[in-house]
Amino acid sequence: MATIDLRSDTITRPTPAMRQAMAQAEVGDDVYGEDPTVRRLEERVAELLGCEAALFTPSGTMANQIAIRAHTQHGDEVILGKHAHVWRYEAGALAALSGVGTQMMPDYMFTAAEVRAAHRDASDPHSSPTTLVAIENTHNMAGGLCWDRAQLAEVTEAAHALGMATHLDGARLWNAAIAGGVPERELARGFDTISVCLSKGLGAPVGSVLAGKRELIRRAVRLRKMLGGGMRQAGLLAAAGLHALDHHRARLADDHAHARALAEALAGRPNLRVDVARVQTNIVMIELDRGAPGALVALARAAGVLLGQAGPHRIRAVTHLDVDRGQVLRAAEVIAELAAAL
Repeated sequence: MATIDLRSDTITRPTPAMRQAMAQAEVGDDVYGEDPTVRRLEERVAELLGCEAALFTPSGTMANQIAIRAHTQHGDEVILGKHAHVWRYEAGALAALSGVGTQMMPDYMFTAAEVRAAHRDASDPHSSPTTLVAIENTHNMAGGLCWDRAQLAEVTEAAHALGMATHLDGARLWNAAIAGGVPERELARGFDTISVCLSKGLGAPVGSVLAGKRELIRRAVRLRKMLGGGMRQAGLLAAAGLHALDHHRARLADDHAHARALAEALAGRPNLRVDVARVQTNIVMIELDRGAPGALVALARAAGVLLGQAGPHRIRAVTHLDVDRGQVLRAAEVIAELAAAL
């Protein structure tokens, strides 16, 4: 029986149609600004997000870190939600590349009042000025939760009123838009920069895009070069992203339905806790009452189901375009049987 890989939505492989689009892509040297397919991708993403301009980057980490570097100076401080990707999964780049400190909010999502309370201005020579608020939507470690739109607007308004910039880590913003039934530009409103990923739910093999005002994106081009992200005939990769935007956005609803089915199949099973109400998109967090998550992950792998450990008692499962409902339900039975025996 084929392996069912639920470790991440990053493991998808290009579809035959996507491979054909890549093979037929018109290309040029993008470092010279001469790749027409990259230009089309950047213009398309900028339009979708309601921004003036955009920049294609090799990864979401690079897009996020370019934005943080562009918004801050060494010694500044950034406000982040609990376990934000830019802090937890980007190899210490906040400190190493931008020289900034972080102020972590107590929860994944936070309020305008908490932003105002956390903010420190530049008048105190003994503290770090807080110059940026970075938000993740959907939030990975929260289990793919989507921010409430009104709360999001209040946070960005408070940040700007205090003179801070705002960055949206929208790696899975496409999922948030589908879950909320709103255009991506509605969720991007109020942010100075937005990064979106093409190689997660959309299924492209490589790439993210950073969007914002034209002048900031001009600066971002230099920062991308500085970080080693200048690509040459990158239209081959951009073509995959364009294909994904055209053909894979609406089908994210299928991933959400499959995640819900997985959660419902696991809820109430022995030694497992799954909060079905918190499964809003394509990520399912599974809590163990007893036993080590690493042991269950290893046993599941031997049984042909790949999962990820997400904490001392937690396992993460992510649905994507390479798994169907039948595979998800088979995976649920494997997980439930192994968990009961721990």
